[in-house]
Amino acid sequence: MKLNQLARRTPAIVEAVEDLAPNDAIARRLRELGFVAGELVEVVAAGPFGAEPLLVQVGFTRFALRQVEAARVRLRAGGAGA
Repeated sequence: MKLNQLARRTPAIVEAVEDLAPNDAIARRLRELGFVAGELVEVVAAGPFGAEPLLVQVGFTRFALRQVEAARVRLRAGGAGA
């Protein structure tokens, strides 16, 4: 599952950030911001038009991501107890 497909307020675990092209600057920046394997992530809210942007929480930090950015983050099911 991808982050842009995750239902709101459903915790999941980051599995990987996928590069769409060699040297994908957006994927690299997401990893720098903390979207790394094993981190807990949750979609807090979504914008009114086309669900964009997504308000995403990773750890204790929140980010606004576009759908195409969130689609780079691959998840596995998980939660607070996982």
